[in-house]
Amino acid sequence: MQIRRKSEFEFTIVMAALMSLAAFSIDAILPALNQIGDTIGVVNPKNNQLLITMIFLGLGFGQLVSGPLSDSIGRKPVIYYGYIIFVFSSLICTFSTSLEMMLIGRVLQGIGLSAPRTISMAIVRDRFSGDRMAKVMSFVTAIFILVPVVAPSFGQFMLSYFGWEAIFYSQLFFGLFVTLWLWRRQPETLKEENRKPMKFSMFIDGIKEFVKHKHSVVFTIIAGLVMSAFMVYLSSSQQIFQEQYGLVIEFPYIFASIALGVGLATFLNGTLVIKLGMLKLATIFMIATTILSSVFVFIYLGKPNPNIAVMIAFTAILLFFVGFLFGNVNALAMNPIGHIAGIGSAIFGFVSTVMAVPIATFIGSFISVSVLPFFAGFAICGSLCLILLLYLKISDRKALVEKILPN
Repeated sequence: MQIRRKSEFEFTIVMAALMSLAAFSIDAILPALNQIGDTIGVVNPKNNQLLITMIFLGLGFGQLVSGPLSDSIGRKPVIYYGYIIFVFSSLICTFSTSLEMMLIGRVLQGIGLSAPRTISMAIVRDRFSGDRMAKVMSFVTAIFILVPVVAPSFGQFMLSYFGWEAIFYSQLFFGLFVTLWLWRRQPETLKEENRKPMKFSMFIDGIKEFVKHKHSVVFTIIAGLVMSAFMVYLSSSQQIFQEQYGLVIEFPYIFASIALGVGLATFLNGTLVIKLGMLKLATIFMIATTILSSVFVFIYLGKPNPNIAVMIAFTAILLFFVGFLFGNVNALAMNPIGHIAGIGSAIFGFVSTVMAVPIATFIGSFISVSVLPFFAGFAICGSLCLILLLYLKISDRKALVEKILPN
């Protein structure tokens, strides 16, 4: 039993590290956005947000290849290929001389990182299901959240002493460490007899199978809405705290403290989900997220930004609630499609991410002198999620009645 716990603990750490590659590549450059923008000649500071959102675009599209490919040749080899792409794209970012070149590098970074990000979910689904999977995903996410806690401070350190290019080099070394750890310590989870030939029909068949599962489709859309609101925070937090509030030095510490709250929520979720279940927790905290963001909009509509203490308090509580959503919504979407975990996680990741990028970009374009659009985005996305949850509840009840009382 002790060996099994040790093995499961290491498994959780490795899966979290794989997911953290993407988080590190996103959050470490946040303090350096202005300096990077100045170096590559960005005229409008709002365009610096594209350095964050475009990596998500690459993550979304990359999963369409990495997921199905992992169902064909195994989980681990695809992660290795993804790291090679990540190395190449990071070098493009490091030597960029224009916004266009940098954005190409960021999209390619996302494509490379889509392999560990997507396949880590498939590996978890290979080993677990149901509330047990949600518990493991919650602990994976809790550890994964530690990266956003330290990444901005690390990025600030590298920026101050070595320049922003050093941030990209450090990402390469972190990626190499995690990839070697996976190679040495974690066995392949996709058995030979479960592998499928890589062909286009496999992707088409996967989509057909995916859309048959109503819960997977609905929770994928919900995941996209949650991600879009959270992406607004990631892409605009530097602009909000450094430019609107003038907290340049303090920004990494504010970001870290808020990220700790998200991590605490995901850790608590790992314990609560076994007692209450995924759906109940997701519903409770979706309601809480929508209400809190709506209250902020109601109080500060047409008014200046609140003082920094109020802003941090609202943001920290809001993202604490969101911390209960990530693992549960992901698990609810993936749970019915364990038999197509690779292609299923790819479709889930593609739809939710590509859906989130334009929504987040649109909302972020309104964040100039006020934080109100940030909270309004959460209120709108949360309301849409609640409508979808209500639809599922009514639909499931109707299906149950029809089963009990057939025509």
